[in-house]
Amino acid sequence: MKEAILISWNNKLYFGDNFQIMREHIPDESVDLIYLDPPFNSKATYNVLFAEKNGTQSAAQITAFEDTWHWDMKTEEAYHELVTQGPKKLADLILALRSFLGQNDMMAYLVMMAIRLVEMHRVLKQTGSIYLHCDPTASHYLKLLMDSIFGFNNYLNDIIWQRYTRPKGSQFESKRYGVSTDSILFYSKTDSHKFYIDRVKIPLNSTEITKRYNLVDDKGPYYSGPLLRSYSMGARPNLVYEYSGFTPGIEGWRMTKDKLAELDKKGDVFWTKSGIPRRKVRLDDDPDKPVSNIWIDILALGSQADERLGFPTQKPEALLERIIKASSNEGDIVLDPFCGCGTTIAVAERLNRCWIGIDITHLSITLMKHRLEDTFKQELSPYEVVGDPKDLTSARALAEHDRYLFEWWALGTIAARPAQDKKKGADSGVDGYIYFFDDYSGKAKKIIVQVKSGKVKRDYIATLKGDMEREKAEIGILLTLEEPTRPMKEEAATAGFYEPEHFPGKIYPRVQILTVEELLAGKVLQYPKMAVGTFKKAERKSKREQGEQKQLF
Repeated sequence: MKEAILISWNNKLYFGDNFQIMREHIPDESVDLIYLDPPFNSKATYNVLFAEKNGTQSAAQITAFEDTWHWDMKTEEAYHELVTQGPKKLADLILALRSFLGQNDMMAYLVMMAIRLVEMHRVLKQTGSIYLHCDPTASHYLKLLMDSIFGFNNYLNDIIWQRYTRPKGSQFESKRYGVSTDSILFYSKTDSHKFYIDRVKIPLNSTEITKRYNLVDDKGPYYSGPLLRSYSMGARPNLVYEYSGFTPGIEGWRMTKDKLAELDKKGDVFWTKSGIPRRKVRLDDDPDKPVSNIWIDILALGSQADERLGFPTQKPEALLERIIKASSNEGDIVLDPFCGCGTTIAVAERLNRCWIGIDITHLSITLMKHRLEDTFKQELSPYEVVGDPKDLTSARALAEHDRYLFEWWALGTIAARPAQDKKKGADSGVDGYIYFFDDYSGKAKKIIVQVKSGKVKRDYIATLKGDMEREKAEIGILLTLEEPTRPMKEEAATAGFYEPEHFPGKIYPRVQILTVEELLAGKVLQYPKMAVGTFKKAERKSKREQGEQKQLF
């Protein structure tokens, strides 16, 4: 058990495996709301996931945008811990699932999710809730996990999100219905969880208003609403009382006697021919419609959407806004342990919540940093990035641990996009790209980046120059962990300068060598940039007090 101590709150982005980060850094019952959209093998078919096979990749090492899980030693270790140390109901379920499913990618996915969900249950406050976003391929198994960890009594909803109004088609004949929905499993820690349905009501359009308020009296339009609780609502003895000679059954009235009398005084109580009391619901009383568990009013991001970042599983901000508004208050702590491109974090910041984001790729952490800083500008609350190299020693340690992670981190320091998302395939000589605009033609210019974590030599510059010619790149960058040699610097100088037509008097070295040490010290690339914003500036209803004390770490 981790003891919470009082500190000045800072929002945090963590780089690393969310299981280890939650276990080592987040105290018991410190988080108000969790939303997670865990990666899944979205490109694999259902049958492939159930194939009997042994994987060799790290189950936690989801590189770039790859989202596969495989059975390996880490999965076996997690399975052993769940069975021997996990809650009994969960242990029994995991044993049964392995007996039923066998040892395959689906079982590996469930094991690695289960051990993380146990940690999420631990860090969630008694008043907290969790939304698990998943597709239909594994939602039924994940619900079993959630029932065993959070308790079936704390299951609240299976929210069905309709992403598309028309299911995606196929050039081949399909023998099933099109899929256009995701599931979002909604659970609480206890029955005292926070929930504010009135904050997320949907405004009615003119057609809906006319259809709903279909009755008229001298005060205007209204619709007939119930005053009595239904049988399914259960008994409420405190709401059973006599009014105007009528006493309801054990379910009672829907309001106290004082409120009923006030409603009657306004002329908004009437009696049906069969003697049942009803109320006249006016537009001012009930102007919006409540949200059900079927969400059809928020569509997935289209290819031309302003929010689109190119992240394959990016969710619309409206979806996270509904969840955060309904299940948290300003100043509450929102956790997204698979935060990807940071939609949860951006919305939590805009709605004045505190936040914790975790992702295993530096690419995602870098994307989130740029998204936050570009969106909120000077209004961005203080935050901390934990787990990425802060000095040359930690950068060397990362390179020794995993050269691919080092490469993605290094590219992230200069906001370059990785050239290869996978840990496979021949090296094309280009590790990353930066695109820039220096005129109004709308045509992007290109910078190519090579990252070297080992010894460097003059030949690398000649290779970079050749790659620039092949790629038709205006500028080439060699980013190195080691100091460049004098011959390297001399070879780079022979490439000359790039002189943009619309930046008179400005010149930029065509080949630039940057060391990690220089980047950590604040040195930046030299290239022309037009002031073009990427994200819309956020609007805030109120500003969080700086230095607010929070009962956390």
